[in-house]
Amino acid sequence: MAMNTVRRIAAQILSVGESKVKFSTEATSKIGEALTREDVRALIKDGSIYALQKQGVSRIRGRAKQEQARKGRRGGKGSKKGTHAARLHPKTAWIAKVRSQRKLLRSLIDNNKLADGSSRKIYLMIKGNAFKGVKVLETYLKDNKHLK
Repeated sequence: MAMNTVRRIAAQILSVGESKVKFSTEATSKIGEALTREDVRALIKDGSIYALQKQGVSRIRGRAKQEQARKGRRGGKGSKKGTHAARLHPKTAWIAKVRSQRKLLRSLIDNNKLADGSSRKIYLMIKGNAFKGVKVLETYLKDNKHLK
């Protein structure tokens, strides 16, 4: 049988493309003598005909990128997809902000560091989104003499 026919049959048997089928140089005469599919199967079994291994894509660069991302790198403006609200849910952000401010207010009330009658007003201001964060709330309390 011609070599290209043997190659085609071997490719079908090995389930690879013809370009992936290789013949060992020592067994070229044996391969040329093959007449049937069974002969080709026998040559594959004894290693005279073999398929090249599938080539993969290296993960080295991908792993290096992943490692940097874990450290908090690679997150600049060009890497961001989605609006600010899509990346951080506004309600979740609001809950975190309000809880931290209320926690500060509660600790001030418990330690008697707040001027009399101002706690309800401050609580409602927190609810009304008057302060951007805990630091702004502290500044407001100092500036408006709500602290004892």
